[in-house]
Amino acid sequence: MPAFPQLEGVAFRPFAGTSDYPDFARVITACAKGEGDDRVETVEGIASSYGHLERCDPERDLVVVEVEGRTAGYARVWWDQELGGPRIYQHVCFVDPAYGGRGIGSTLFVWNDERLREIAAEHDVPDKVLELWCNDRNAAKSALIRDAGFAPVTYAAEMVRPSVEDLPGHPLPDGVEIRPVREQDMRTIWEAGQEAFRDHWGYVEQGEASYERFLAFPYNDLTLWKVAWDDDGVAGQVRSFINTVENEEHGRLRGWTEDISTARRWRRRGLAKALIVESIRELAARGMTDVALGVHTENPNGAFDLYAGLGYEVVGTWTTYRKPL
Repeated sequence: MPAFPQLEGVAFRPFAGTSDYPDFARVITACAKGEGDDRVETVEGIASSYGHLERCDPERDLVVVEVEGRTAGYARVWWDQELGGPRIYQHVCFVDPAYGGRGIGSTLFVWNDERLREIAAEHDVPDKVLELWCNDRNAAKSALIRDAGFAPVTYAAEMVRPSVEDLPGHPLPDGVEIRPVREQDMRTIWEAGQEAFRDHWGYVEQGEASYERFLAFPYNDLTLWKVAWDDDGVAGQVRSFINTVENEEHGRLRGWTEDISTARRWRRRGLAKALIVESIRELAARGMTDVALGVHTENPNGAFDLYAGLGYEVVGTWTTYRKPL
């Protein structure tokens, strides 16, 4: 490990492997709660992501912090190549609020920056930027990011439709049909989703590890998905799920209408709206009483306005920041 500042009672160590997953889940959940976010992370969720990392070597690109022998936080860095854009050097940092005020967060922030500069120095590309994102409720972290020279570049929101009632009647357009999802269709469905997002802001070409991560998502329930097909393949999709752990923690019945995409040949023809309505009906039939999703608010295809028109309301916002490297 590199040299770290001496913080009283604080120690820094390398990643210990899967034995760290329970602590990572606990720390992420505590961070979210401190920001007023309902996220509840699990060991299964960590495993599905960290078991299929791309452009990140956790033995070198992850550092764990302990206070009196208990994991208090960690940081991780990685890089991506934006399609037609810069090479992006990204980092995250999670610190349990119970251990705040000790200088841990700012120390990890500096380590992330230094490690990313080491990685970037080995890359012969013309355009490099540092990137991170922040829950806008976290004023202290937002200030730290801005003081470090980062500027906001785009925004995202979490939206909730507080009821599954009063759905508009919106049939599928002619020429498509919803079919039950079969295991043998998984690759085709995933590839269709990737293709649909290629013209979105910040798109990164996805590799085999990304597909494995898609398969390993712990809340996959193919019977909830609404996938529309035409003669040329997947026309559009909504891959809904129910996060049972969060529902139990917060005493609610919420479904997520996520991974919404439409093939270019079907855009602005009402397909996405029809699939979302069908997805909400399916979740209601499973006993859910509200639905949620995440959205890039500057989506080029008008997704934010579509969701707002369907009754989804903003309950949280995030800002993505960048700084030239």
